Amino acid sequence: MNHIRFLTSSKLFLYISLIVVLIDRGMSQHFYDWTVSYSQRAPLGVDKQVIVINDMFPGPVLNATTNDVVNINIHNYLTDPFLMTWNGIQMRKNSWQDGVQETNCPILPGQNWTYSFQLKDQIGSLFYFPSLLLHKAAGGYGAIHVNNRPVIPIPFPQPYKEYDVLIGDWYNANYRDFRASLENGIFLPQPDGILINGLGPNQSSFEFKPGATYRLRISNVGLKTSLNFRIQDHSMLLVETEGSYLVQQYYDSVDILVGQSYSVLVTAKNKTYGKSYYMVASSRFTTFKQFGIGIIRYAESVGDPLGPLPGGPDLSDYNFSLQQARSMRWNLTAAAARPNPQGSYHYGSINISRTFILENNVMFTERKGRFTINGISFVHPDTPLKLLDYFQLNDVFKLDIIHDRPTATLPSLGTSVIDVIHHDFYHIVFQNPLPEVQTWHIDGYNFFVVGMDLGVCDESKTAGYNMIDAVSRSTIQVYPSSWTAILIELDNQGMWNLRSQEAEKWYLGQELYLRVVGVGKARDEAPMPENAIKCGKAANL
Repeated sequence: MNHIRFLTSSKLFLYISLIVVLIDRGMSQHFYDWTVSYSQRAPLGVDKQVIVINDMFPGPVLNATTNDVVNINIHNYLTDPFLMTWNGIQMRKNSWQDGVQETNCPILPGQNWTYSFQLKDQIGSLFYFPSLLLHKAAGGYGAIHVNNRPVIPIPFPQPYKEYDVLIGDWYNANYRDFRASLENGIFLPQPDGILINGLGPNQSSFEFKPGATYRLRISNVGLKTSLNFRIQDHSMLLVETEGSYLVQQYYDSVDILVGQSYSVLVTAKNKTYGKSYYMVASSRFTTFKQFGIGIIRYAESVGDPLGPLPGGPDLSDYNFSLQQARSMRWNLTAAAARPNPQGSYHYGSINISRTFILENNVMFTERKGRFTINGISFVHPDTPLKLLDYFQLNDVFKLDIIHDRPTATLPSLGTSVIDVIHHDFYHIVFQNPLPEVQTWHIDGYNFFVVGMDLGVCDESKTAGYNMIDAVSRSTIQVYPSSWTAILIELDNQGMWNLRSQEAEKWYLGQELYLRVVGVGKARDEAPMPENAIKCGKAANL
């Protein structure tokens, strides 16, 4: 017998109303079906088990428009539990979809789960990647485009074409071996090489048409290596970073640290005289220089590029990188996700609710190294914090075990959760006392990068903060023995991950969570999804 299910009149009305609302607000629904599996590949000539999506590495582009709703059904054909996180997507009021270990139970092998979220009030060039078990060391990443709505023009002429350029370090070893090494206190070595779009040197090719302008959406999707990006005999007009339009400036090369994304415009030459040109992503701040090499070809190009690779900054020239980062400015007159100009948000006039100084460091327990924030190295409970909080099983973790600033107490293990009132405005200083660069990311938010410099930040440094046109972004660097200061309005309720973007540091405890709740613990966020996976202490609730 065939079973036919009819919608009741009330459900039919709600369904039709939803469609009307989506159309009225210019939204679209997107549906994706992604199979995550292994494939034997050899990007650097050494055979390796790579994580692919729909047999693609990098994975398919997630392409949508501001306010669209995306539904991504992920089928896990790995032998491990799996989660995907969406680097830079703010998941407004919906940390249920964030895809990190303390917001979601994993998708078990042989099972599937559908992420469903709205790209609310944002644009930009971003990327996704696997968040568990060092899977990122095997690939599984891909580009995200969040395009302007048609009613909001982009602040530059429409490019002839767009290219994604995913650059990142690559290791020939298996990610399981890396996990074993890290758990035995052995940190990651320098990588075996640099990939461009999942390919080794001279394998990635980009076709240019004479005189045309191209938008390159560039992301550093690697594990730990900062990179400098440049194109032989072509200048780059920097226009956007992580959902913010920038004051447009030309650069010969751009430093892109782990987890960061930029958009540049490149105008093709009118005459090439048969030449092709190198695209280069070279390592920064490493023991020796490594190169990812792509090739830009024109219709009349004959053979590969000639001559040496285009030069970049000296390997250990931190000042070049610092001054370049400080030169970038928010475009106050451009509209992005909303019709009003970006500069109509006057972040510099908002009173600060609380100040945090967060210092990265290293600790040793049983002679094994771990990484800390203010002396605490994060340990994961057996149940995601989001579920513990939702079901009020809060006896498993304590709020605010981490101090507002570094202390002289001995480092320790703990589950760091900071309680935050919705709409509080925080001043956070990231202090780096170590001789290596550090990168930080906050899920659910962009923030304003108001200052960065050498030394130790104190009250006197606030006089030099940029309180007018600081860049708004979600991933920021802190140079060795230096500090970086941000301002952030915590206007997005939920449980949000603040982490090192370097894979080994994140894996070994350099993270915390911001629990953003309303006054009196009122909730202004999406309900727990009907398809939510429950595990640990919440498995049978």
